[in-house]
Amino acid sequence: MSTPRTSPVSAYLDACQSSGGLEKLDPSVIAYIAALESVARVAPGIARSTVQELADQRANIKLIASENYSSLSTQLAMANLLTDKYAEGISRKRYYAGCDNVDAIEDFACAQACKLFGADHAYVQPHSGADANIIAFWAILSARVETPTIQEFGAKSAMGLDDAQWAELRRRVGNQRLLAMDFSSGGHLTHGYRMNVSAKMFEAHGYTVSRKDSLLDYDEIEKQALDVKPLILLAGYSAYPRRIDFERMRAIADKVGAVLMVDMAHFAGLVAGGAFEGVHNPIPYAHVVTTTTHKTLRGPRGGLVLCTDEFADHVDRGCPMVQGGPLPHVMGAKALCFTEALEPSFKTYAGNVIDNARSLAEACMSEGLGVLTNGTDNHQVILDVTNQGVSGRQAEAALRECRVTSNRNAIPFDKNSPLVTSGLRLGTPAVTTLGMGSAEMKEIAAILKGILGATEPGVTRDGKPSKIEHVTADDAQLAATGRVDALLGRFPVYPELDLDFLERHFCASDDPAAATG
Repeated sequence: MSTPRTSPVSAYLDACQSSGGLEKLDPSVIAYIAALESVARVAPGIARSTVQELADQRANIKLIASENYSSLSTQLAMANLLTDKYAEGISRKRYYAGCDNVDAIEDFACAQACKLFGADHAYVQPHSGADANIIAFWAILSARVETPTIQEFGAKSAMGLDDAQWAELRRRVGNQRLLAMDFSSGGHLTHGYRMNVSAKMFEAHGYTVSRKDSLLDYDEIEKQALDVKPLILLAGYSAYPRRIDFERMRAIADKVGAVLMVDMAHFAGLVAGGAFEGVHNPIPYAHVVTTTTHKTLRGPRGGLVLCTDEFADHVDRGCPMVQGGPLPHVMGAKALCFTEALEPSFKTYAGNVIDNARSLAEACMSEGLGVLTNGTDNHQVILDVTNQGVSGRQAEAALRECRVTSNRNAIPFDKNSPLVTSGLRLGTPAVTTLGMGSAEMKEIAAILKGILGATEPGVTRDGKPSKIEHVTADDAQLAATGRVDALLGRFPVYPELDLDFLERHFCASDDPAAATG
């Protein structure tokens, strides 16, 4: 066990006192330093890696569409004794005693979520968006298949079924159909992709975007729904740069007797901030809505299920139906996230996210980069990098070498494998949180072009062009990193944190144990 030679908290307070700044101390900063000091006393390598992650994020432009920067208050809400508490069940219906305070936290989080989104019911326990989707699937199966079957057999619960009835219930539950956006068109893994459990739960079918313009064709979706007759019609995406008409999707669902489920994990913040209104807001139209809380919503990593009253009791059985005990400390952080999103400033933020994405898309096209659908209506810009002569994997690696963080992504009807791809998915939530605007989006587009235009495929062992290895000209790398430095120098990540101070106290150690913690 290694103890810092000088208490970082004491050193920071002394420095503030010397500069006459004690009255302006940010309690979040003191708490942040104190938490690192406490961690470093046990595992200095963990504290070091945490500070190095801050340094890494300060040095790289974050364009990953599914990432953001949560407030220090949200982060600190997770660093407390609530992590010790088991609270299986729901508020006031727990399987453990002593959950009064967890009840208060969960009740507040649910109330804030309903207020923020205008939903009938909220369930804040899911650990992730994937968990939220699985809980939603089982809740729908419970409401529309299991419960009617149990009633048909004259039982009060599944425990009252005989073996033959139980086998028939399992058969009915296991033979339902799901119709969702195909993974290759921008859908999510949990929307019926064969490598995911969702495709094993359902007879999964996928609708695609049009080959002509890469947009959803609602007439074609309706034709497919009439043919498939799914239990669940699922709307939502992981990589699609346009809004969805949820009024039309609900009409399709009603026409075939399906439940309309929406996964708004990527655009929940745009809904919460009022940037997605009318038919583009899923809440008035969907029976069940799922989301993460850490993307455009700018909260902690976690999930959320919203639903109409019809599905409330079934969703609330997420524990023990699907997942184990909830994470009370994360539910507390979710409550902070929802409360922050209720502030007027969040509406401005949500609008700026879309404005920046549109500016970035336009600037990329002006630079000669291929932009899917020729623009965007949300927070994403999908690049087709084939006109630059590289694969998505090569483009991702080349950008990262120049301190631009993005992720490779398949484009519709991609000829490359999911590990290689032909595209990049860019997002503006994080850079918008930093305060960047249209001028900075133009600069980012120029940086992207400067890197990709100077990158070419490497060569395989047998002398053929590689789809994985790449070579980027040294002068282009140097120019790009200089521009990245200049840009981030004006928009630092967590500017209230003194990185030099943190590195001096937590990264400069001769203790061998600090290397591994």
